[in-house]
Amino acid sequence: MIVSEQYLKELLHKHYNMEKLSSIEKILGYEDQNFLIQDAEGKKLIAKVTTDLLDPYFLEAQLKAMAHLRKKDKNIRIQNVLANSDGGAYTVLEVDGNILYLRVLSYLDGTFMGDLKDCPSEVIDSLGTTLANMDLYLKDFSHPAAYRFTEWDLAQVMTCRDYLQKIKDHEKRTMVDYFLLQYEMEVMPLQHQLRKAVIHNDANDYNVLVKDGQVSGIIDFGDMVESQLINNIAIACTYVMFKKQDPLSAAQTLLKSYHRIYPLTETELSVLYYLIAARLCKSVTTSALQRSKSENVHHFISEKDAWTLLYQWIKINPLYAQNQFNLCCGYATVLGHEERDLALKTERKQVVGTNLSISYQKNLKITRGALQYLYDDKGDTYIDCVNNVSHVGHCHPVVVKTMQKQLVKLNTNTRYLHDSLVTYAKMLTATLPPKLNVCYFCNSGSEANDLAIRISRHFTKQKDVIVLDHAYHGTSTVAMELSPYKFDSKGGSGQQPYIHKGMNPDLYRGHYRYGDEHAGEKYAEDIADIIKQLSDKGTGIAAFICETLLGVGGQIPLPDGYLKAVYSHVRAAGGLCIADEVQVGFGRVGEKFWGFELQGVEPDIVVLGKPIGNGHPLAAVVLTEEIAAAFNNGLEYFNTYGGNPVSMETGIAVMNVISEEELQQRALETGNYLIEGLKKLMEKHVIIGDVRGKGLFVGAELVRNRETLEPAVPEIDVVVEQMRDRGFLISTDGPFHNVLKIKPPMVFNIENAASFLTNLDEVLGGL
Repeated sequence: MIVSEQYLKELLHKHYNMEKLSSIEKILGYEDQNFLIQDAEGKKLIAKVTTDLLDPYFLEAQLKAMAHLRKKDKNIRIQNVLANSDGGAYTVLEVDGNILYLRVLSYLDGTFMGDLKDCPSEVIDSLGTTLANMDLYLKDFSHPAAYRFTEWDLAQVMTCRDYLQKIKDHEKRTMVDYFLLQYEMEVMPLQHQLRKAVIHNDANDYNVLVKDGQVSGIIDFGDMVESQLINNIAIACTYVMFKKQDPLSAAQTLLKSYHRIYPLTETELSVLYYLIAARLCKSVTTSALQRSKSENVHHFISEKDAWTLLYQWIKINPLYAQNQFNLCCGYATVLGHEERDLALKTERKQVVGTNLSISYQKNLKITRGALQYLYDDKGDTYIDCVNNVSHVGHCHPVVVKTMQKQLVKLNTNTRYLHDSLVTYAKMLTATLPPKLNVCYFCNSGSEANDLAIRISRHFTKQKDVIVLDHAYHGTSTVAMELSPYKFDSKGGSGQQPYIHKGMNPDLYRGHYRYGDEHAGEKYAEDIADIIKQLSDKGTGIAAFICETLLGVGGQIPLPDGYLKAVYSHVRAAGGLCIADEVQVGFGRVGEKFWGFELQGVEPDIVVLGKPIGNGHPLAAVVLTEEIAAAFNNGLEYFNTYGGNPVSMETGIAVMNVISEEELQQRALETGNYLIEGLKKLMEKHVIIGDVRGKGLFVGAELVRNRETLEPAVPEIDVVVEQMRDRGFLISTDGPFHNVLKIKPPMVFNIENAASFLTNLDEVLGGL
């Protein structure tokens, strides 16, 4: 029921003896109908009308809490409750079958904190003091109605998952889902250790009034609840951080003033980062839900600021935030230190093979991952520009929850029937050419390449395999034999007589270069020559294997027509064509789902690895029915955990995320932006000799001289280290280790790319 100003005037006259009112003005509210009233003497009051109140007893609880606070401190900055003519704190009316609840409160002068262009530190300090006093005074307050369920209680924030699909933007929805997962893992196990009390629960930017640089009032006890005390502080921290370049500093100011009056515990501070994120998640999911059923602008008043802060928040290392919270409250640091890392490295050398290298001169101890971000133990945040293994992002919530759900049910071998094995195989083969319709599952790309070669040798009755120079196909014995990158390197075992190296089809520094429209066919002739040489010796070939974009070989897209010509030569000689899609597949190249599609060919066998399980040990070999039938020769193929239920559910989740979040399109758009930006830097910095790639498979080759193509080493190592210091993790590849390798998780966005380009520009300019 909508209450008019005239009708309210009549009610106030009848029930509050207000005879002369100079004005009544309806003002915005979240749920109640609110009115600003003014009497003939200019005194202002607030009238609130509530309809369809589900729990009248809770209204009484709010008013009793306010009275309790007023009794503790008559100058406390909350509203007074005006009694009606019967002495009651509120008035209950029945009008046309509707029950109305009317109350009148004193008016608090001031500007809403949310309307300030920039909330100054003295206001934030004042809010911390005010809130601490309120919490301290409410410490001994209780009321049965406060022990209730409300979705705005941060202890109940997981209800947000019910509304996630209301957030239409994929990136935003995933970020919210990520933070809810972290809340589940980090906060919920500690809830029983957190102090509880009746709290205001909504010190948001439009419930806090400011005047003369101080908080003049906190209004609206409608979200009051018995909950964890730290939730109250988390909510206040959230809103003082709005519109801040350095949001963490604002939170520290509030915490410091709060802690002086009502000390917080270290355990409470340890979960504050995720509680702030939880409040933001609640705010944005509620806004998304309300869009479908409300036109009340008050429901969306903080939405833009909340999203902005969420994007800022995920870039802040949770350990760094916890450390800052600790320090401002007088507790010890929680950050790692060099001595601890030195001890860890010493222990690592004692128990782990020393030829397992550690990246970067200043080694990193990464403690957490968040989609495209990595956090270390020193409090630093890094944008991951190189870990293509985490294809859909580190700790992607959909993938993690799927793995957890299956892991608590069953994980066993494939000698038992399981639906997800068939489901995933169907999903996978549906993305491939129709003839590639049989799957074998294993645990790594190395194992998959090993199996692919074994199958090809069985099918052709030949042993010889052609690979490309500088290629890398894995760490098993057979995979190492396929990898010139390994067997030709220091300590390598050397080339086996049945392995043959084809020319690396490099259009930048190879025999045939950019501008030669027939370069693909010319490079393919090198493979034909190898086949002929073998044929002249009476030897056939089992297979030709290559990545469909060359990774370790230098981040090289294959020349147009190359695979079409090569596959023709190989098949004419009775060999099989194997596409290594371990680093390339699943939409990374943007234009197509698989790298071989860029070449307009259909392999006989496709090998899948790294991205298939988002870092979970899962890989696959997909082949034709004919080849699979020949391999089924009576000798069983069995892989204990290849195709296990957890792996299959993980693979399904990854495929669903790629599709539902349109990550192939993201790779195309972000990749195009990144490559174009790198080409502009190439015009400015002569050290960049070549930029190449497709989608989010990108390389930039650094040279000292564009004519001689002398590799820019060690200059490239300086670039990598300085970019690391600026928060960007990249690596090098190529035969001369002079190619910047850029293959980030698929959630890497244009903002990340723009920041990367800006910093790379500055680093190159300083060489």
